Amino acid sequence: MTRQRTLAALVAAAVVGALAMVLPMASASAAACAGAWNSTAVYTGGATVSYNGHNWTARWWTQNERPGGPEVWTDNGTCGGSDGGGTTPDCDHPNWQAGTFYAAGSIVRFSDGKLYRAEHDNPGYDPTISTWYWEPYTCGGGSTTPPPTTGGFVVSQAQFNQMFPNRNSFYTYNGLTAALSAYPGFAKTGSDTVRKQEAAAFLANVGHETGGLVHIVEQNTANYPHYCEPSRPYGCPAGQAAYYGRGPIQLSWNYNYKAAGDALGIDLLRNPNLVQNDAAIAWKTGLWYWNTQTGPGTMTPHNAMVNGAGFGETIRSINGGLECNGGNPGQVQSRIASYQRFVQILGTTPGGNLTC
Repeated sequence: MTRQRTLAALVAAAVVGALAMVLPMASASAAACAGAWNSTAVYTGGATVSYNGHNWTARWWTQNERPGGPEVWTDNGTCGGSDGGGTTPDCDHPNWQAGTFYAAGSIVRFSDGKLYRAEHDNPGYDPTISTWYWEPYTCGGGSTTPPPTTGGFVVSQAQFNQMFPNRNSFYTYNGLTAALSAYPGFAKTGSDTVRKQEAAAFLANVGHETGGLVHIVEQNTANYPHYCEPSRPYGCPAGQAAYYGRGPIQLSWNYNYKAAGDALGIDLLRNPNLVQNDAAIAWKTGLWYWNTQTGPGTMTPHNAMVNGAGFGETIRSINGGLECNGGNPGQVQSRIASYQRFVQILGTTPGGNLTC
């Protein structure tokens, strides 16, 4: 009996000791929840918010990019209690009502239990149609299918909007991402830094060419009749004055419309207006030049960025005959300044060889 009592006492002591080690950990509470994430608020790098029971820290400038998405937010773990309960701001959104006008960015709860965000202003269409996209959580916190991705493009829509706050509505982010499939190596070659640098370089140059993505067509109409080279065997079937600058890279001349159209499988020689009427086609022509043409330079802008030649060589390939080697240093510096601002928005560095 004495031996049995001794064993029982040892077992009991071991259990108590184990509980003493476990209970303090179990009673410790998670970090307090930061202020709830707001889809319309602007957050700079280092800002902390709470979302879906977790605290998150922004890595760089962001707006309307949900915590939990790729790269933008760092997950700091659960908040608001040991069970990670926290409050989910999604549940504060109103129920959708048919016929009610909703501004772009509005979030509603629908009868299927999911949350939907208005992609564009709309007069109350059913959230299951394409003018809306899903939020990643139901009001109860359960997962839903996320909205469509942009195929891994290194520039988010919020960053694109920050780069071009006054852009013409023609130059849509969706048009740009739809065009990316034409040149799958663009902004997807090399390290993450190189990919971001190439995207920033492309957008800085097209922004310069279009006044911040404001102009769809060349502004000097007196130049329009000059862009037809009739000696080409295919001539100028759309008319003498039909091949003026259009789109983000200001595509001009009949032979460039012919070459770009052939590469993209679109008859731009006979239908040059497609470049000013279809956003995806316009972006594709810009990507065509960027990825395949050397212009007055010695390499394509794409090769300049992925092979380390630097941003200055992209300027040379686009307009080096007029701007480089002291031709117009003010224009060169304008392009460089845009590029430096854009890489900062993307959270990377500009690299070397910025000028030409």
